[in-house]
Amino acid sequence: MKPETEGKIIQIIKLKTSLKEDEVLKIAKERAPQFKAIPGLVQKYYVRASPPHHFAGIYIWDSMESLKAYHESELAASIPQAYKLLEAPEIEILDVMFELR
Repeated sequence: MKPETEGKIIQIIKLKTSLKEDEVLKIAKERAPQFKAIPGLVQKYYVRASPPHHFAGIYIWDSMESLKAYHESELAASIPQAYKLLEAPEIEILDVMFELR
Protein backbone atom coordinates (compact mmCIF):
# COMPACT_ATOMS: atom_id res chain seq x y z
CA MET A 1 0.00 0.00 0.00
CA LYS A 2 1.37 3.42 -0.98
CA PRO A 3 1.63 6.18 1.63
CA GLU A 4 -1.07 8.82 1.10
CA THR A 5 1.51 11.55 0.45
CA GLU A 6 3.53 9.62 -2.13
CA GLY A 7 3.58 11.57 -5.35
CA LYS A 8 2.07 14.76 -3.90
CA ILE A 9 3.52 18.01 -5.15
CA ILE A 10 3.50 21.49 -3.60
CA GLN A 11 3.58 24.44 -5.95
CA ILE A 12 4.12 27.99 -4.69
CA ILE A 13 3.36 30.86 -7.04
CA LYS A 14 4.42 34.31 -5.77
CA LEU A 15 2.82 37.32 -7.42
CA LYS A 16 3.43 41.07 -7.46
CA THR A 17 0.38 43.03 -8.54
CA SER A 18 -0.80 46.60 -8.87
CA LEU A 19 -4.06 45.62 -7.17
CA LYS A 20 -5.03 46.26 -3.55
CA GLU A 21 -5.68 43.35 -1.22
CA ASP A 22 -9.48 43.67 -1.35
CA GLU A 23 -9.35 43.58 -5.16
CA VAL A 24 -7.13 40.48 -5.14
CA LEU A 25 -9.45 38.76 -2.67
CA LYS A 26 -12.53 39.57 -4.79
CA ILE A 27 -10.91 38.14 -7.93
CA ALA A 28 -9.69 35.04 -6.07
CA LYS A 29 -13.18 34.33 -4.70
CA GLU A 30 -14.76 34.82 -8.14
CA ARG A 31 -12.28 32.36 -9.68
CA ALA A 32 -12.46 29.80 -6.83
CA PRO A 33 -15.09 27.56 -8.51
CA GLN A 34 -12.80 27.16 -11.54
CA PHE A 35 -9.95 26.04 -9.29
CA LYS A 36 -12.20 23.67 -7.31
CA ALA A 37 -13.03 21.94 -10.61
CA ILE A 38 -9.39 21.18 -11.53
CA PRO A 39 -8.70 17.43 -11.48
CA GLY A 40 -5.85 16.55 -9.13
CA LEU A 41 -5.82 19.80 -7.15
CA VAL A 42 -6.04 18.61 -3.54
CA GLN A 43 -5.96 22.07 -1.94
CA LYS A 44 -5.11 25.67 -2.70
CA TYR A 45 -4.21 28.35 -0.18
CA TYR A 46 -4.39 32.04 -1.05
CA VAL A 47 -1.86 33.95 1.07
CA ARG A 48 -0.76 37.50 1.67
CA ALA A 49 2.97 38.11 1.53
CA SER A 50 5.08 41.16 2.20
CA PRO A 51 5.84 43.81 1.11
CA PRO A 52 2.45 45.24 0.06
CA HIS A 53 1.00 44.08 -3.28
CA HIS A 54 2.70 40.67 -2.94
CA PHE A 55 0.53 37.56 -2.72
CA ALA A 56 0.97 33.85 -3.29
CA GLY A 57 -0.95 30.73 -4.14
CA ILE A 58 0.10 27.50 -2.48
CA TYR A 59 -1.20 24.50 -4.39
CA ILE A 60 -1.19 20.86 -3.27
CA TRP A 61 -1.34 18.48 -6.24
CA ASP A 62 -1.94 14.73 -6.23
CA SER A 63 0.74 14.22 -8.88
CA MET A 64 3.15 15.93 -11.24
CA GLU A 65 0.85 14.92 -14.10
CA SER A 66 -2.02 16.95 -12.62
CA LEU A 67 0.24 19.96 -12.14
CA LYS A 68 1.47 19.71 -15.75
CA ALA A 69 -2.08 19.48 -17.07
CA TYR A 70 -2.98 22.63 -15.11
CA HIS A 71 0.06 24.50 -16.46
CA GLU A 72 -1.19 23.83 -19.99
CA SER A 73 -4.69 25.13 -19.19
CA GLU A 74 -6.32 28.43 -20.08
CA LEU A 75 -6.96 29.01 -16.38
CA ALA A 76 -3.23 28.99 -15.60
CA ALA A 77 -2.52 31.22 -18.60
CA SER A 78 -5.10 33.75 -17.39
CA ILE A 79 -3.43 34.46 -14.02
CA PRO A 80 -1.15 37.34 -15.14
CA GLN A 81 -4.01 39.25 -16.73
CA ALA A 82 -6.58 38.45 -14.03
CA TYR A 83 -4.35 39.75 -11.25
CA LYS A 84 -2.66 42.53 -13.27
CA LEU A 85 0.83 41.25 -12.51
CA LEU A 86 3.69 43.73 -12.59
CA GLU A 87 6.29 41.05 -13.33
CA ALA A 88 6.50 37.35 -14.09
CA PRO A 89 5.42 35.20 -11.14
CA GLU A 90 8.04 33.35 -9.12
CA ILE A 91 7.23 29.62 -9.15
CA GLU A 92 8.65 26.93 -6.89
CA ILE A 93 7.77 23.23 -7.09
CA LEU A 94 8.47 20.86 -4.21
CA ASP A 95 8.03 17.09 -3.74
CA VAL A 96 6.33 16.07 -0.49
CA MET A 97 8.60 13.71 1.47
CA PHE A 98 6.09 12.91 4.21
CA GLU A 99 3.09 14.45 5.88
CA LEU A 100 2.77 14.97 9.62
CA ARG A 101 -1.05 14.91 9.69
